[in-house]
Amino acid sequence: MSSNTASSSIDGAGSGDSAAPRRISKRPKYSRFTQQELPACKPILTPRWVILAFLLVGIVFIPIGVVSLFASQDVVEIVSRYDSDCIPPNYQNDPVGYIQNATIDKTCNKTLPVTKHMKQPIYVYYQLDNFYQNHRRYVKSRNDQQLIDGNSSSDISSCRPEAYTNGTNAIVPCGLIAWSLFNDTYSFFHNNTQLEVNKKGISWKSDRDHKFGKEVYPQNFQNGSLIGGKSLDASIPLSEQEDLIVWMRTAALPTFRKLYGKIEVDLQPGEVINVSLENYYNTYSFNGKKKLVLSTTSWLGGKNDFLGIAYLTVGGLCLFLAFSFTIIYLIKPRRLGDPTYLSWNRNPGGH
Repeated sequence: MSSNTASSSIDGAGSGDSAAPRRISKRPKYSRFTQQELPACKPILTPRWVILAFLLVGIVFIPIGVVSLFASQDVVEIVSRYDSDCIPPNYQNDPVGYIQNATIDKTCNKTLPVTKHMKQPIYVYYQLDNFYQNHRRYVKSRNDQQLIDGNSSSDISSCRPEAYTNGTNAIVPCGLIAWSLFNDTYSFFHNNTQLEVNKKGISWKSDRDHKFGKEVYPQNFQNGSLIGGKSLDASIPLSEQEDLIVWMRTAALPTFRKLYGKIEVDLQPGEVINVSLENYYNTYSFNGKKKLVLSTTSWLGGKNDFLGIAYLTVGGLCLFLAFSFTIIYLIKPRRLGDPTYLSWNRNPGGH
């Protein structure tokens, strides 16, 4: 009786297992794509490949560095610092008092000798040192909508502390950046003839067309009790005030140059340029420096030795490593392992 009972219980269990639902597997269907087994390039960095790579980089970079360095050397620059030279002898110990005294004549004369042929156009820059245009409060003190839209002249929410004059009249353009506009002026003379400085096209075309409005005119600018810099002609729209447009594109570093204009006359070696400048801009309060720069350009741009030196340094380092690895490889070669044991060279099992 017990044997019959056991057999019946076994039958019952079997019938119950067959009727139970199968467990659903979450294992995805096998494919070479989902298992990342598609053919791929997996190079093995053998000593020969490494040496060839370093050698190739060195051969390419060194000529580029030489060409870049020669292009930079072709650029002729005349740099003259004038902030300290233009202080009268009796104000040498009080430069801040000199620059803030409106009754003192700020005219200063400088002589710039030309040592090499300078082909037109000759770009005139002013350079400021120790001037942090990237300071957060300074950079934020402007309103871009006001600069482009004439109907937003009263939108000065982000322009403090230079937002109003007399507490009620909105300033256009507002903010510290516009208020501190550079106001030194330069006049150039050559053989008793004044050289014209072309100030058209010195700003970015995209800035003139898309950031400064043609129907936006200065209002209440530099009318407060404290004058920061240059005044603007209220009859000229902001899109044509290129000195302002150049200044409003803030610099990232404390030493920077900004384009003042272009001299469209060739200058020959041995000639002398006489400069009459008005030293109005106050850099003495923060120990800043002012420099006048005359420069030509090359196909690579302005004078910049760093690019050529960087290419030469990287190229020379790569050649040195290539020769070093070659010597090591020849003197003490290392046997390469069998690549068939690499995981991606094995056949996937179970498929």
